[in-house]
Order: sequence, then structure tokens, then C-alpha cells
Amino acid sequence: MLSLKSILVLLGMIFPIILHAQDKQLITVAQDGSGDYTSIQAAIDAAKAFPDMRVTIFIKNGIYREKVTVPSCNTRLSLIGESLDGTIITWDDHFKKMERGRNSTFYTWTLKVEADDFMAENLTIKNSAGPVGQAVALHVQGDRCLFRNCRIMGNQDTLYAAGSNSRQYFQKCTIEGTTDFIFGASTALFEECTLHSKSDSYITAASTPEGKPYGYVFIRCRLTADANVTAVYLGRPWRDFAQTVFLQCEMGSHIVAEGWSNWSGTARDKTAFYAEYRNTGPGAITSGRVPWSHQLSRKEARRYTPEKILAPHGPASASSPAETAWHGLWTIKTTAP
Repeated sequence: MLSLKSILVLLGMIFPIILHAQDKQLITVAQDGSGDYTSIQAAIDAAKAFPDMRVTIFIKNGIYREKVTVPSCNTRLSLIGESLDGTIITWDDHFKKMERGRNSTFYTWTLKVEADDFMAENLTIKNSAGPVGQAVALHVQGDRCLFRNCRIMGNQDTLYAAGSNSRQYFQKCTIEGTTDFIFGASTALFEECTLHSKSDSYITAASTPEGKPYGYVFIRCRLTADANVTAVYLGRPWRDFAQTVFLQCEMGSHIVAEGWSNWSGTARDKTAFYAEYRNTGPGAITSGRVPWSHQLSRKEARRYTPEKILAPHGPASASSPAETAWHGLWTIKTTAP
């Protein structure tokens, strides 16, 4: 029988090993068993909560059929796919399937991000329910969230860019859908993204809170559509004070002359701020735009830079470590291990 002293010595040897395993900064997911876990959710559940340093989950190619949540405790987490085309997260929940009443839409996500300081790269995130009504592929609630080289696929309500105090940055992503396929209350910057419409409908449905300086901002994006799509609006206000701005974007002929639409049966056009600046393409002709939309001057357009759009909510937090790290993510290229 081991003495108490021997037991304590043995525990002292085992505990650091256990803690080290729990605190790994690089976790690999592979369906063939060659990684640390075979599912993305299992890897997230094993990651340290509120880590001092960023935790990266590297996901090898495969089709991961799972509904994934990044809870609020998993801050500073990165999901990095092996390749955009080969690393796919897919699920098929939709409004009627959820049976949660009038708010069923908000339970349909394939990937939901509740945590702050999240990053995703080289991932395809798909809601595979098909054209059956509201079906969210990506739901983002956290603050300081970055998506780079991702494909977000669905139909109605593909991307729920949510959170009244959330800031999100989408770089070189492709987002596709039918109706209101980018919607919600966040401040979100989309830079060099492709927005692909799959039916005649609306691209955005912002619900920017009153008093926020920015809502949805699209800079140097491409607006494309399926061959049979001929009548798409840039957006309509889901709630009062909605803000959406397109700057230097290339707009296909599927964008209607009016550009924007009011939400039927409301007076939200009175408080919405919908604007454009130096867009190109057949859909960018402004002579037929609705009278309550705006064409920005060069001086007004200077407000729309990443540094200004994604600035901290309060001046006291501008130099905090979290804000400094968030700013650094914009230009640091992540590479797969």
C-alpha cells in the first residue's frame, strides 16, 4: 500500500500532465482519428475557458455534420480549416423543424458564436435545409469576431449578424442566400466579399440600434446572382434606425433601379440610413434610387474605414489588451499548422 507521501508525490506528477492536456493551445480535429478529436464540438468543449492565450482548433478536411456552438466562456478561440472547399460544417435545421413558435428562426443555426474574440478561416459553413423558409447557417453574437476566407451558404436568413454591441469583420468571404440573407443588429464590416443572390428578393435586413454610428458596411464587394435572378434589393430595414452602406462595390444587373425597399407596412424608411459611394456595374446606376437613400460625398465616405467602423464602444477601452489584439488580427495572416 502506498504511503500518503507517495500518493501526494504521484498526484503531483499526474496533475500537471492533466492540466497541460486541458490547456493545449493547438487542438486538431480529424474524422479519421489522426487528431485529438473527431468532432468540432468535442474539441471546443475541451478547450480552456477564458484562456490567457488564443486557442486554435485546426480542422482537417471533411464534411462535419454537426450543430456547433462556441459558448461565451470560449473566448480567444480560432477555428481554422485545412481548406475552404474541403472543410465543411453543415446542419439542416429550419423554422418549421424547430417548432419553437414565432422565434424558431433563432434556433436554426449550423454554427453559433456566443464568445468574444473569435476567429474563423478557411471554413464552409452551410445550412443544408434547402429553400424551406428561415434557416440560419451562421449566427454571430460575440464581440470582436473575425471571419476570413469563409463560405457561408444557405437560403433565407443565411447570416445572422446579431448583437447590439457586437463588432464583426468579414474578409474575402462568400455569403449566399435568398431573402434577407444578411440580417441583425451588429456593426459588421464586409471587405472584398462576394454576396450571391439565389432568388429575387433582398440582400440585407439590418436592425441597427438607435445611436450606433455604423451598421452594415460593404467595401469593395461583388454582388452576383444566379442566371435567373433579375430583381434584387440591396436591403430593407428590419427595425427602425437600420444602417447599410455600400462603397466601391461591383453590382450586377440583378440589382433593381430603386436599390432599396422599405419594410412593408412600416415607416422605417424615415429613420433608416441607406447609402452608397462610387459603386460600379449595371446595378450601381443611381438615377432611379429611392429618394430616402443617400449618395455619400468623398468627405462623408472617409468615415468608413476599418479603424473607425470597428472602434471600441467607449474611448476608455481603446488601448485595452483585448482591443489591441483585435486590431492585430486584421492584418496577421493565419496559416494552417
